[in-house]
Amino acid sequence: MASSLHLALFDCDGTLVDSQHLIVAAMAAAWRLHGLDAPEAQAVRRVVGLPLERAIALLLPDLPEERHGAIAGSYRDAFFDLRRSEPPEPLFPGIRATLDVLDAAGVLLGVATGKSRRGLLAVLEAHGLRHRFVTLQTADVVPGKPHPEMVRRALAETGVDTAGAVMIGDTTYDIQMARAARIPSVGVSWGYHAVPELVAAGAARIVGDGAAVAGAVLELLNGDTRS
Repeated sequence: MASSLHLALFDCDGTLVDSQHLIVAAMAAAWRLHGLDAPEAQAVRRVVGLPLERAIALLLPDLPEERHGAIAGSYRDAFFDLRRSEPPEPLFPGIRATLDVLDAAGVLLGVATGKSRRGLLAVLEAHGLRHRFVTLQTADVVPGKPHPEMVRRALAETGVDTAGAVMIGDTTYDIQMARAARIPSVGVSWGYHAVPELVAAGAARIVGDGAAVAGAVLELLNGDTRS
């Protein structure tokens, strides 16, 4: 028998929260610590969503793998130092309203992110949202995007079938992960990758406002997959 449960699985950085300032600043701090010129902000934004070591490898392809790991460690330290001294990454407008609508409709909520579990918990707790999400999938525990394992584990933890799940994200990595896991996706226009890229990657819906996410998710969960 097919499950009657539904799951909305959200990316974090660039989808739920606007964290680009902290990410770019922490990357620059890590680069400086290792005697490197800071990366261009646009280059950093392009790799947000990937597992950290992979993102650093793409930004620094000429360095050996062991240096990627060391720089990743420096980035994590810099990020948490910055977070202690600055306000938490803000939620994008309309996101809290979308979570309320989906919750009221009986849709389970989850997160699948390239962040570490420690980083994700810090964000959710800062906004009083930890209790809203029943499954948290992070790239320090399972293979990162665009590998489908985070979606598969979220489905297994919640008992939701692929027909009852939707992924919401701002990068092609989110959309590719959803396609690999055989679930539809909603692309958001305010994040790190451009709308044409999200469409080309296979997003079933594109929304330009946080409050509009709930409607797009509910349409897909109700079987309306028309573009």
